[in-house]
Amino acid sequence: MNKIRVLFVCTGNICRSPLAEGVFKKLLSDHGLSALFEVDSAGTEDYHVGSPPDSRSIKVAEFNGVSGLNHKARQFIKSDFDKFDYILVMDHLNYDAVISKTSNHEYHGKVMLFRTFDVDLTDFYDVPDPYYGTEDDFAEVGEIVKRAGYGFIEYLKQQGKISCT
Repeated sequence: MNKIRVLFVCTGNICRSPLAEGVFKKLLSDHGLSALFEVDSAGTEDYHVGSPPDSRSIKVAEFNGVSGLNHKARQFIKSDFDKFDYILVMDHLNYDAVISKTSNHEYHGKVMLFRTFDVDLTDFYDVPDPYYGTEDDFAEVGEIVKRAGYGFIEYLKQQGKISCT
């Protein structure tokens, strides 16, 4: 059986997307689904390529039971469209940056705003970028990506892609 391949994308790949990757992997583990998935993250820009996640993201990840974000920032590349089934972007700017890499509409269908899966979503579809913010901003992002991660798992269940208890 082919794994479901999920890529989380933000701007620099040191705050939101590695946190979403780590939290989502933890949710998968908690539900006994890890073996069904391949999960990674990337950034639309090359500002931090090779860097570890922001220390504030690591702290929030650890608070959420994720033991270490063993990730080195990388930039989104066109071949990611072929490699991943779902490309979950953190905001509209990331969406536009990813979509601009190809005119293939089949690839466009893989790209989704991650927060659309947030069960507490009202009308703001972006995961806010906490980079210039406080630890509270990072904690808020941690809560958002956890809710959106649960929502994405539910979406996959509804689509018949997975089944879990």
